[in-house]
Amino acid sequence: MIPAKLATFLNKNQVKFAEVKHRQVFTGLDKAATLKVKPNLIAKTLIMKAGRNFFMAVLAANRNLDKGKFKKATKTKNPDFISERLMKSKFKGYKIGAIPPLGGLFKLPSWLDRGLAKEKLVYVSAGTYEDSLKLSPKALEKLGMVKADFSVRKEIAKPKKKKR
Repeated sequence: MIPAKLATFLNKNQVKFAEVKHRQVFTGLDKAATLKVKPNLIAKTLIMKAGRNFFMAVLAANRNLDKGKFKKATKTKNPDFISERLMKSKFKGYKIGAIPPLGGLFKLPSWLDRGLAKEKLVYVSAGTYEDSLKLSPKALEKLGMVKADFSVRKEIAKPKKKKR
């Protein structure tokens, strides 16, 4: 079940969404496999910090954040990921790794990667490891997310060939 604060925020802002229940997952790639959808349709939320400011970066599960591109897009100096300890204190009521990509809910400036913004519908975390929301990236833009290009394709290590 999605947190009441999240449902209230979405309804107040007239965001159309569908709640999607699934088995417990901890990564975007696991969520894609569980829901039987391509990883580029799963949004992952990253919380970044630059100086004393916090930011939200939302990108597809099959992409990695490029700090240089993010720095340029956000016009910040030295953006970096925040610690789990800090995340727990700042996002009470939401599971680490399942924070919804709704900067407005947390009063955080937010950026949406252009690749994810091109999709018709995406799956986003809903605050728990068993709940997601299916919604349009346009809804995220309507809520104030800024579109930018800040990701690179995730490199997957290939198994080394065995010598004979």
